[in-house]
Amino acid sequence: MDKIALALEGGSLRCLFSAGVTDLLMEEGFSWEGVFGVSAGALTGVNIVSGQPGRTAKVNLSFVNDPRYMGLRSLIRHRSIFNFDFLFGEVSDVLLPLDREAFQSSPCQYTAVATSCLTGEARYYEKSGVDDIYPAIRASASLPLLSPMVDVEGEPCLDGGLSVSVPYRRPLDEGYSKVVVVTTREHGYRKAPVSRPAARLYARVYRRYPQLVRAILNVPRHYNAEMDEIDRLEAEGKLFVIRPLEPVTVSRTEKDVEKLQALYDHGREACQLAMPRLRAYLGR
Repeated sequence: MDKIALALEGGSLRCLFSAGVTDLLMEEGFSWEGVFGVSAGALTGVNIVSGQPGRTAKVNLSFVNDPRYMGLRSLIRHRSIFNFDFLFGEVSDVLLPLDREAFQSSPCQYTAVATSCLTGEARYYEKSGVDDIYPAIRASASLPLLSPMVDVEGEPCLDGGLSVSVPYRRPLDEGYSKVVVVTTREHGYRKAPVSRPAARLYARVYRRYPQLVRAILNVPRHYNAEMDEIDRLEAEGKLFVIRPLEPVTVSRTEKDVEKLQALYDHGREACQLAMPRLRAYLGR
């Protein structure tokens, strides 16, 4: 029997596309032996494993303009553009509860990808392999310059997207026979090199972490190489990819709820159009 994995790209609030895709998949009864997420993909993946369709969209659409969740106030008070204390605290415990018990007890293996600030390399954290997976999830979604480093098992970490843009390679290496990939950029999108002013800023802010700076500056090259490989593996039938059907204009810190809702709806549309091919790929 095929062992099937779901791999989710990040992109901060562009995760509304992934939420639209994965909500429809959950509603259609799709299940996974493993869910692998980077950055906002790691946050989305939690709600998939906990079996809570709609929660990713509800959290972001409900609180994106709440200063307790995101914005300058959070950046000043918490040194993070996104207030993860609020997200993992009041939101997840009271306002839109996360079913932590269902998440932890699910037989689906969950893996969050973060980046070590010491080595600049990817760190893969499985919910079954650590005492507390939530610091790893928080680290995975912590953007450089806009979030503080997060201590994960004694190691400072940041955004998983600095080392792995789309976590498709890990499930292949672990023996998953089918991997469904959800990206948050359209087919053919490639990143431009980091500008010189931005490179100087990274070098100054993270001068004590030269390997992290190197990883940040290499993000465009690594991203573009990953996209090239994804295209090749998709053509070979080794991956199935669901992407936006058109260029995504939503920014990582988008506050326009209508644009975010439209991106979520677009995710559902793209998934619906891909459904016959997906069922054929999975043999369902």
